[in-house]
Amino acid sequence: MRIKDITDFLEQFAPLSYQESYDNSGLLVGDANAEISGIAITLDVTEQVIDEAIHNGDNLIIAHHPLIFKGLKSLTGKHWVERCVIKALKHDIALYAIHTNLDNVHLGVNRKIAEKLSLKNIRILSPKSEILSKLVTFVPHENAQQVLDALYNAGAGQIGQYDHCSFQTEGTGTFRPGEGSSPHIGNHHVDETVSEKRIELIFPSHLKHRIVSALHNSHPYEEVAYYLSTLSNTNQEVGSGIVGDLTSPMDTSEFLRHLKQTMRTDCVRHTPICKEKVSKVALCGGAGSFLLTKAIGAGADVFITGDFKYHDFFEADNRIVVADIGHFESEQFTKDLLYDIISEKFTNIALRLSEVQTNPINYL
Repeated sequence: MRIKDITDFLEQFAPLSYQESYDNSGLLVGDANAEISGIAITLDVTEQVIDEAIHNGDNLIIAHHPLIFKGLKSLTGKHWVERCVIKALKHDIALYAIHTNLDNVHLGVNRKIAEKLSLKNIRILSPKSEILSKLVTFVPHENAQQVLDALYNAGAGQIGQYDHCSFQTEGTGTFRPGEGSSPHIGNHHVDETVSEKRIELIFPSHLKHRIVSALHNSHPYEEVAYYLSTLSNTNQEVGSGIVGDLTSPMDTSEFLRHLKQTMRTDCVRHTPICKEKVSKVALCGGAGSFLLTKAIGAGADVFITGDFKYHDFFEADNRIVVADIGHFESEQFTKDLLYDIISEKFTNIALRLSEVQTNPINYL
């Protein structure tokens, strides 16, 4: 099995196009066509993680956080990131990052946290827009279903929990085959009229090439008429954060103690307890202060995240309880998420969780 087999699968689960503009997810170091000897999963890549991979014979490290985040201008070993890259290259170890694209998918990092807290009625807190496209095409009646099936199989026609979604109208198509054409219907230089279906489907924009290829391969016409347009609609399955409900309301202080225990953190920094009970919970793994307004707007009683700055705590303004559990602590179960995703698909590879503690923050 090649490294590319794993990374292609991960990018189907969490497409690279879903990462934030500042991010650097994907294969950062290594040969995608190299055969896999073993895979290590970690939250962060450090020199100790690479040493562990060398010891265990792993040649692919899958990390949540990208090792190369800012541009590298040299590889002299003067900085720890440079030393990691040099060591990985020297020992033929590939480094792959799956960061904000895994944050932004519905079954990703935030869903894992929500499951740990047993939330129900889960939905994306801040859905992304302009990542959906619409295809409009025209097909003879007798070929409509075969084209639809091909487009469905390519990933078109899914809206939330519904698939095979399309809109179809009846119409008449006209054309005149020119010299050198090979028409499916009609004759050269003769006007032709055909009863056709106008078919409209929505699809994730990153599947554009796959959708267009499926259309051409299934359509009977030599020249296929179609339109593509980008939609401003939000995609409810993709975006930042999650909001959901507790199974039953909890006293806020009790909930914070439950949160501390469940998320295995030594410290929960929180704003004044302005809510007597917690029913609705918003959360975002990592640094999520940018979602505070969204959490308040969603009617959440508590907003769980990490990396809140001092002045940002004031913005809660007694409208919500902010609970900062730490960046590492909020994302620590991402390793388990990745392990489950990969092991369910690939049962014949050496896959393990790194045992190196990569949290750079310690508490007294």
